[in-house]
Amino acid sequence: MAIKLKEIANNPELLSGGHRSCAGCAAPAILRQALHVSGPDTVVGFATGCIEVTTTIYPFTSWNVPFIHCAFENVAATLSGAEAAYRVLQRKGRLPQDKPMKFIAFGGDGGTYDIGFQSLSGAMERGHNLLYICYDNNAYMNTGIQRSSATPRGAATNTSPSGRVIPGKEQPRKDITACMVAHNIPYVAQAAVSHHADFMRKVERALEIEGPAFINVLQPCHRGWRCKPEDSIEMAAQAVA
Repeated sequence: MAIKLKEIANNPELLSGGHRSCAGCAAPAILRQALHVSGPDTVVGFATGCIEVTTTIYPFTSWNVPFIHCAFENVAATLSGAEAAYRVLQRKGRLPQDKPMKFIAFGGDGGTYDIGFQSLSGAMERGHNLLYICYDNNAYMNTGIQRSSATPRGAATNTSPSGRVIPGKEQPRKDITACMVAHNIPYVAQAAVSHHADFMRKVERALEIEGPAFINVLQPCHRGWRCKPEDSIEMAAQAVA
């Protein structure tokens, strides 16, 4: 189905402005694009990370949908529980059958590839009806630009500096998409924040399908990638090209 940008542009913003993300951060664009597709009847779960920190600094929140913050490692498990509870309440007649809720878990590559991989794998294997979106900036950017298993071989980070001793990260990048395909779930996709219509179509498709879905979205971090803040989206476009 074609994304109708004019209609979407008139929808209310479900992620408020005024959050504290870095100037030029591309991650809020991913959130806004996904929520424009899913709409207000969406429950969001978020692992600890850059966006959780910048959108929910107590006592403020940027979220205009139900939002659950959990630990670094368990957003998939937390949202699995919310989705399962929702289905139970529907069966008991305590929630309407004709107004389905959508469940979207977000995590960075640290909370997805590494620390949260166990709970992600469990949620996918059990078949929960939820969408997991990884905003992948290739390192632990929130805590000081340390390497993760999403960091490409040869990339320089603060824990794998490129120099005379080592040539940057020495290990290859984990293929998280292949890992999800190996779970035999109904829908797996890759996207980039620079290609908004493509990403939004994939979110739409993932939410149409019954069962678990996974989308990995490339999202440059200008602090970690050492580019200008205004070039974040262009860096993603160049990576795709």
